[in-house]
Amino acid sequence: MHLFCVQHDIRWENKTATTRRLRDLLSGSRFDEGSLVIFPEMFSTGFSFNQSAVAEGTARTSEKFLRAVAMDRRVYVMGGVVAGGARSKPGNECVTFAPDGTEVARYRKLQPFAPGGEADNFAAGREPLLFRWHDCLVAPFICYDLRFPEIQRPAARAGAQLMTFIASWPDARLAHWVKLLQARAIENQCWVAGVNRIGHDPHLTYSGRSLIVNPMGEIVADAGDDECLIGAEIDLGSMETYRKDKPFLADIRSDYLPVRKIRIFPAKAKARARTK
Repeated sequence: MHLFCVQHDIRWENKTATTRRLRDLLSGSRFDEGSLVIFPEMFSTGFSFNQSAVAEGTARTSEKFLRAVAMDRRVYVMGGVVAGGARSKPGNECVTFAPDGTEVARYRKLQPFAPGGEADNFAAGREPLLFRWHDCLVAPFICYDLRFPEIQRPAARAGAQLMTFIASWPDARLAHWVKLLQARAIENQCWVAGVNRIGHDPHLTYSGRSLIVNPMGEIVADAGDDECLIGAEIDLGSMETYRKDKPFLADIRSDYLPVRKIRIFPAKAKARARTK
């Protein structure tokens, strides 16, 4: 199974310009059928609280783009959008589409970035989730979630083999991003993919460093600070051998974890796709 991370510059609050640029970026790329292709947090607008510009609304422009890529390339596609909010605050979400265009899973960020005002503008999610990508159980997370390992631990206990972190992680704390991604891989003995953006917005600079990290904490693909795609083959066999040889997860103290039942979504969702 192959995983790809798309690291790109985002045209501020401009879905049309950003998705046009992404079509150009993807035009020369080849993906094996059934691969998982991941875009960053709020991939089409940048990390903005301007809901009139970033929210999907009825048009669902960003989701239609993700779904179209999934169907055209016959791959699974994950990316960050802002959705909901008809009667309450919208949510910063990560949505995944299957090659047939159905929605596989929709995760809402559990930890909005309160120091930057995100918690005042977007509603927090309620629980982590898992979805099936072929034989792999994937746990999606978003940006600031990375600083809270207690969120990922229940997912690991539920069988997560790959954790993904889509982000708009600023350059000023980029060293933390790299170290925390490696830590999440090491402590949960799983594959980790961190997908960040590059470029600038009116407030911050972003230097990328999208990474794919193996269960030993070793970086197997690094995007650096370029606009590019990186990829890696996800080897579940070696991961399971490592977990068997070093059964660290079996020693987790369940009395220190919240009792939480995590939903696991099938690879092909039964529900109808939300976009057409």
